[in-house]
Amino acid sequence: MARIAGVNIPTNKRVEIALTYIHGIGPTTAKKIVTKLGIAPERRVQDLSDNEVLQIREAIDADYTVEGDLRRQVAMNIKRLMDLACYRGLRHRKGLPVRGQRTHTNARTRKGKAKPIAGKKK
Repeated sequence: MARIAGVNIPTNKRVEIALTYIHGIGPTTAKKIVTKLGIAPERRVQDLSDNEVLQIREAIDADYTVEGDLRRQVAMNIKRLMDLACYRGLRHRKGLPVRGQRTHTNARTRKGKAKPIAGKKK
């Protein structure tokens, strides 16, 4: 197994697909990396030489924020919004949808399981 950016990449998959296992690298970014380095996209990870794996590792380290650094950056951005007490920060703090979705009905994923309220008594 090749280890890139602290992630064990599956060896039996194509390079483009395997790179998407790294948090912060999607299909488009993986395609850019592979074409920039001149690696055939249909090649499997197990067929890559150590030098090619090293090139991929260096390209990712140089050009992209991935894994722990990216997670930390996103968490810090959310924390900054919460500290500013702006509208988006307050929504994050309350655990409600941030981007203007309705909450009268729906938003169950963000709000959590529905809390039962006393129904109409007969």
